[in-house]
Amino acid sequence: MAASNGEKSLIVSFDEMLIDFVPTVSGVSLAEAPGFINAPGGAPANVAIAVSRLGGRAAFVGKLGDDEFGHMLAGILKQNGVSAEGINFDTGARTALAFVTLRSDGEREFMFYRNPSADMLLRPDELNLDLIKSAKVFHYGSISLIVEPCRSAHLKAMEVAKEAGALLSYDPNLRLPLWPSKEEAKKQILSIWDKAEVIKVSDDELMFLTGSDNVDDETALSLWHDNLKLLLVTLGEKGCKYYTKSFHGSVDPFHVNTVDTTGAGDSFVGALLSNIVDDRTILEEEARLREVLRFANACGAITTTKKGAIPALPTVSEVQTLLNGN
Repeated sequence: MAASNGEKSLIVSFDEMLIDFVPTVSGVSLAEAPGFINAPGGAPANVAIAVSRLGGRAAFVGKLGDDEFGHMLAGILKQNGVSAEGINFDTGARTALAFVTLRSDGEREFMFYRNPSADMLLRPDELNLDLIKSAKVFHYGSISLIVEPCRSAHLKAMEVAKEAGALLSYDPNLRLPLWPSKEEAKKQILSIWDKAEVIKVSDDELMFLTGSDNVDDETALSLWHDNLKLLLVTLGEKGCKYYTKSFHGSVDPFHVNTVDTTGAGDSFVGALLSNIVDDRTILEEEARLREVLRFANACGAITTTKKGAIPALPTVSEVQTLLNGN
């Protein structure tokens, strides 16, 4: 599925983009933090920038507040080579904010300010359908499923992308504090499960969605559906597992000095999608898929070595340096 005239095919990310406020010191509560650094974030936007940083073509579709933060975020996408043609601005709602606690092990806890935020107000009639139709891969999360009208916009965008022949890629990116209940989160995340052809979940998300305490093959395969081409379970510092119709296995991690895990999963997804967007046969050949997943693991690992997601997303040369050293 190579793009014409040598140009890479387009990957479109859909969902939220926001500002993360990260404490200037790790291992303290939000109340104890002496100060905060503002860091652009939002998983689908991180994925788009990860793709671009690796030399791919990416666009973002979503809604931001018509405020300083919203225009700053749109500018950051453009600065990082991501098309902002799919962005709408809302004059009546603010750009979403999240305060992020960095624990001493680099893991995070979140407190969100969205009452409502602009991303929640995206309507189906505001979608840039031409941009979505031009995608070879359409990637999305689950946060836009929480409330209307953005839920209907999400479903419409998926439908249009699928009809145009795009590969549908889903990373639920579970953020329980945003949902009214655990039951509603599980119900809505699974409501679009059988549409996606590539799904990535973390080990914690796997346990949440299945109700199991195990991260084994049987548990993972309970989430398999007939439309799926690749199911991935990321295991943090333990690498990842992969499942296809024909084979399954695991890929070892890279050991690095972890500072902040923000964006590691998004970096992993961006690396995977940028490698398969023009050659889906990789999903059917285990040796080639394992190489791509090794590359994706390296991207995720590098992203944990700096604070913040977007500044830490690696270039191809940075990834090759890590790969060559292992």
